[in-house]
Amino acid sequence: MPIDYLPILMLLFVSGAIAVVAIVLPSLLGPKNPNPVKLQPYESGMLPLTSPKKRFAVHYYVVAVLFIVFDVEVLFLYPWAVVMKKLKWFGIGEMGVFLLILLVGYVYLWRKGALKWE
Repeated sequence: MPIDYLPILMLLFVSGAIAVVAIVLPSLLGPKNPNPVKLQPYESGMLPLTSPKKRFAVHYYVVAVLFIVFDVEVLFLYPWAVVMKKLKWFGIGEMGVFLLILLVGYVYLWRKGALKWE
């Protein structure tokens, strides 16, 4: 049975080797002539007006993480909908428990004010 995992091991090795080559080779072969103009931050064809070390509020990251979490939770609904007729009442009950847990988390975040945009 371990021989069945050989293609996966080979895939991991080849993809890891490609990643290492893609990172190491340009740093070894690429030109190295930095100057102050090249090292300046550059965005959208315009020189920056403020320091690039401006801090963002944690709220942006919280909203992003919550979006990802709830988006992934919704992705679990699709496979369930595909096999819903086979699962019958057991599947409906399990999805009800899943959605209840999701709803409790959503209400908790709402009460804590994590979804308020100020």
